[in-house]
Amino acid sequence: MKVDKHSVSQIIDALGGKKNISAATHCITRLRLVLKDENKVNQESLNNHNLVKGFFLTNGQFQVVIGQGTVDKVYKEMISITGIGELSKEELKNEAAKSLNPIQRAIKTLSDIFIPILPAIVTAGLLMGISNTLTGSGIFYDDKSFVDVHTKWKDLASIINLIANTAFVFLPGLIGWSAVNRFGGSPLLGIILGLMLVHPDLLNAWSYGEALAKGKIDTWNLFGFHVEKVGYQGQVLPILVASILLSRIEIFLRKRVPDGFQILVVAPVALLITGLLAFTVIGPITFSIGNVITGTIVWLFNTAPIIGGLVYGGLYAPLVITGMQHTFLAVDFQLIGSTGGTFLWPMVALSNIAQGSVAFAIMILMKNDKKIRGLAFTSGISAWLGITEPAMFGVNLRYRFPFIAAIIGSAISGVVVSVSGVKAPSIGIGGLPAPLSIFPENWGIFILGMLIVIVVPFVLTLLFGKIQGRNMIKKSENITTKHILKAKKI
Repeated sequence: MKVDKHSVSQIIDALGGKKNISAATHCITRLRLVLKDENKVNQESLNNHNLVKGFFLTNGQFQVVIGQGTVDKVYKEMISITGIGELSKEELKNEAAKSLNPIQRAIKTLSDIFIPILPAIVTAGLLMGISNTLTGSGIFYDDKSFVDVHTKWKDLASIINLIANTAFVFLPGLIGWSAVNRFGGSPLLGIILGLMLVHPDLLNAWSYGEALAKGKIDTWNLFGFHVEKVGYQGQVLPILVASILLSRIEIFLRKRVPDGFQILVVAPVALLITGLLAFTVIGPITFSIGNVITGTIVWLFNTAPIIGGLVYGGLYAPLVITGMQHTFLAVDFQLIGSTGGTFLWPMVALSNIAQGSVAFAIMILMKNDKKIRGLAFTSGISAWLGITEPAMFGVNLRYRFPFIAAIIGSAISGVVVSVSGVKAPSIGIGGLPAPLSIFPENWGIFILGMLIVIVVPFVLTLLFGKIQGRNMIKKSENITTKHILKAKKI
C-alpha cells in the first residue's frame, strides 16, 4: 500500500484521532507513540490497515509496527497531519513515564539501566560459548578438548576467554556507567565508581569464601572500625545502590558549587563520600542481600526444579507482556557472578523459540490471508533469532490460543532443562543460535528442550486451529486493546 496522506490519516483515526496523540517518534521499524487514552484505539481498524504489521503497549509507549524504510515515510506524514513536534527517543520515554505507576517506573528504571549494556553481555556470552567449545573435554575428542589435541589453538582460546570474561570481571563498571547516566549524573564517574569496587588491591569476590575459611581477610582500620578489603566482582546490588547515591551527591553539589570550583570539588567529594560509604556500609549490606536472593533462587531450583522450571518457563512470555522480564536481568547477572552461570536464561531462549513456532503454525492455518501469513512468517523468524515482540503482539496474542500453546511448550521444556541443571555462562544469543551460549556439557539436554518448543507449540496450535475452524480463528482476532492494557497495568 502506498504511503500517502489518506493512508496515514486512517492510522491516526484508528489511534483515536490526532487529539489522542500527545507525543511521537520512531525507531527502525516502529512508530513509538504516547497516547492520551489507549482505550480509544480502534484495534480492528488498525489490524486491517495494510501498512500496519502489529502493535503493542510497553513502558507507557504505544508502538505500531510498520516496517523498515516505510516507517520513516509514515512518521513524516503523521507529523505533518497532526502538527506534533518531533521528539527524540529519550524525550518520548520521559513523556511516557508520566503515565506509569510506581511499580512500572521501577521496572522501567531497571530496564533503562540494563538494556544499554546488553550488547556487551550478549557478545561476552557468545565468545564464552566459543571458548567453552574449544576448551571443553569430550566435545570433539573422547576425554580431551580441541585445544588439547590441537595445541596451536590454545593461546587463541585463552585470548577469546579473556575478551569474553572482561565484561563480567568489570561488570560493576558497566552498570555504574549506565546507572549513573540514568539517574542524571556523569557516566564517567559511574565507570570510576564501578572500577573502584573491583580494584586489584581488593580481595577477589570469587575467592572470598576460601579466604574467609582460612581467616585471612585483609582489612582497613578506619579509626578503630575494621573494613574488609573485599571487591564486588559480578555483583549487582552494591553498584546499583552506590550509583544512586553518587548521582544524588553530584547533582546536589553541581547546584551549589560555583562553576569555577566544580572541577576541584564536585567529582572528588562525590567519589570520596560514595566510595567510603560503598566499602563501609552499602557494599557489605547489599552483598549480603544479594547472596540471600541468589541462595533462595538456587535453593528453589535445587529443591523443586520441576516447579521452578514449570513456573519460570511458562510465565516468561506473560512477563514480557507486562515488561517485568527486565527485572530478571539483575537476577541473571547475580547468578552468573555468584555461581558461574545462570539457569534462568536458557529458559528465556526456549520461550523465544516457542513464540516463533506458533507463529509459523498460524502462517499455515491462515493460508488465505496474505497479510497475516507474511507477518507470521517474518515475526516467526525474528522470534527464532531471539526477538519475540513482533510475533507475540502481532500474531500470537491476536489469536490467543497460539500464545497459550507457546506457554505450554515453554513450561514443558523449562521442566526438562531445569531438572537437568542446564546453565549458560552468560546471557547470550536467544532463539535457535542459543546453544552457542550454553555450557557444552548441557548441549544435549538443551537441544532436546529446543525440539520440545519447536514441535509441541506448533502441533498444539495446528490442532486448536483445525478443531475450532477458521471462523473461530477469525473471531479470536478481536482481542481488544483493553486485554493488553490490563496485563500491562500491574
